[in-house]
Amino acid sequence: MSTRTTYKTSLKCSGCVAKVTPFLNEAVGENEWTANVTGAIKTVTVPDTVPEEKVKEALKKAGYSAELLI
Repeated sequence: MSTRTTYKTSLKCSGCVAKVTPFLNEAVGENEWTANVTGAIKTVTVPDTVPEEKVKEALKKAGYSAELLI
């Protein structure tokens, strides 16, 4: 079982997820990440082997921000 890392994001809806999809697919890998925009805290979860800056940069390119949840 692999360990995952979760980031709090500025995503708001499924349209936002669609916008970040190509950026995260390129940075993290297709089917290697998940997004949750239904809860109070909107998150993206990736394998813990992906560097934090890579995730933040991918979201930034799409116009969003991310903060590591501890």
